[in-house]
Amino acid sequence: MNDVLVIGEALVDIVLRTDGSRVEHPGGSPANVALGLARLGRPVTLLTRVGRDDRGGTVRSHLEGAGVHLFDGSVTDGPTSTATARLDESGAATYDFDLDWRLPLALDPGAVRRHRALHTGSIAAFLQPGGDAVLRLLEAVRGRLIVSYDPNARPALMGDARAARARVERIVALSDLVKVSDEDLAWLAPGEDPLAVAEGWAERGPALVVVTLGGEGAVGLGAAGRVEVPAPPTTVVDTVGAGDSFMSGLLDHLAGAGLLDAERSERLRGIDPAFVRGMLEHAARIASITCGREGADPPALAELG
Repeated sequence: MNDVLVIGEALVDIVLRTDGSRVEHPGGSPANVALGLARLGRPVTLLTRVGRDDRGGTVRSHLEGAGVHLFDGSVTDGPTSTATARLDESGAATYDFDLDWRLPLALDPGAVRRHRALHTGSIAAFLQPGGDAVLRLLEAVRGRLIVSYDPNARPALMGDARAARARVERIVALSDLVKVSDEDLAWLAPGEDPLAVAEGWAERGPALVVVTLGGEGAVGLGAAGRVEVPAPPTTVVDTVGAGDSFMSGLLDHLAGAGLLDAERSERLRGIDPAFVRGMLEHAARIASITCGREGADPPALAELG
């Protein structure tokens, strides 16, 4: 049985720097998670949509060179999607998108269930027509795979925040692990305490909800109570892919403990504060290394020492 199936967009990030220069990097939140897992030595498959054009070739080489296996049907005749990232003086990015998202017509749910865990999020769980197909798939595999989810909200594509929140919370209820940023929660639930919203999510079904707080660290919420860790000191080059690297770190830690398996779901729900702390520290360290580099460039296992 394979370890992790990641479902979601793979695209090219077109980064516009404050000095007016421009550079292109392979990206896409779920693709970045798959890349991060592969670099950490985890067997991972990505179900995505990428073209046979030059940009698609760059994306495929980037992923497959790290050890990511592309699910059958992921390569199409359409153009490869793009996300234009505009950096501010702090290195933070805002995005505009040009993309098409849909799952292969011949997708076999049985092939999906041959994995131990499924991760999705961001555009893939929202944008139509692929978003509804992802939701149906999550409903079909619930209880058979460990499901992780990162809303990674994209307001430019998600429209009304209230409707987006209802959809996000539907997926939260199908998930075992949720990672969400404080910025996502501020957009989805304006005027509400982000941690209170996340605590409510933890009561809907997930074993653990993790809130990332940028330079302030991260908080884990679940049966183990509230566990907080600081962000490691780092010189930020940009934040592109940092949250995705954090997500990879969470999944890597669970895999190392043998908890990325639906047969171990009760153990996952029984993790103690010390385990959660170690998990968050591991993920935060990986994210900090990514922040110190240009683009979504997560570390390899050897770099962690």
